[in-house]
Amino acid sequence: MTSQTQLPAVADKRRLTCMEIMGGNKAYDGAVSVPGIDSWIFSQPYGGDESGGDIHYLSVCGGSKITRLAIADVSGHGGGVGELSRQLRNSMRRYINRANQTQIVRKLNRSFLKTADGTHFATAIVATFFAPSKDLIICNAGHPPPLLYRAAQNTWHELSPDEPEAAESAANLPLGIISETEFYQFAVKLQVDDQVLFYTDGLPEAADPEGKMLGQAGLKSMVESIEVNATPNFINELRNRLTEFCGGADSGDDITAILIRHNAAKAPRPSVGETIKVIGKLLHLVKV
Repeated sequence: MTSQTQLPAVADKRRLTCMEIMGGNKAYDGAVSVPGIDSWIFSQPYGGDESGGDIHYLSVCGGSKITRLAIADVSGHGGGVGELSRQLRNSMRRYINRANQTQIVRKLNRSFLKTADGTHFATAIVATFFAPSKDLIICNAGHPPPLLYRAAQNTWHELSPDEPEAAESAANLPLGIISETEFYQFAVKLQVDDQVLFYTDGLPEAADPEGKMLGQAGLKSMVESIEVNATPNFINELRNRLTEFCGGADSGDDITAILIRHNAAKAPRPSVGETIKVIGKLLHLVKV
């Protein structure tokens, strides 16, 4: 790899404006731009189905200062969980613009417990990028950890927080397991050209012709092997590598991968008071 990141400049890149939301649980392959962030999204339901158990959303609010990303994976795949996917998608749409994302995940958990009836669960990540301060704030409900690329160091590593100390109740479990699960979040500051790869378990659980799964370590190694400045499209190259690993066979699950890059574009400049208030809400430091 090299230290300069040059992902493709897509002419027909979709640009989201304030209060706009896009996504769902259908196939998607495209580039999306929001203030401070470029993103590349690929989502393919298993077996060529029209919809599946993977769900993704991207929204912009807060005067175009706040970008929120949600990625979720309902247990199972294909049309059999279509209704559960739609229920979870509707909950995401309803709560996606709430300032405190831990509240979003708690509400999703309660909603999913009602609709899933104990037969399915879902893992999910809700992440918020606050453009003025360059903070990416992540709440992970049992989902595979994102991978962070630091352009200055030319390195990839997993984005996993230290476990919160001794809570007597379980925390950050997948949705639909326990009604009173606590959800914690952590923040990382993005520098120019830093990237974050979000994905569903269809990637690390992909198997080679002998049945050996790629795994988290294998996925990280695969990602590290891709030249970030020489590849026409990072997500496409990752898909090609995955297909090669599987011997050309279907991966056996829904697959979703979302790559975001901090592009240094300036967001509308808020006042000091507005900045403190928004960050406080995002980190649950002030009451919503």
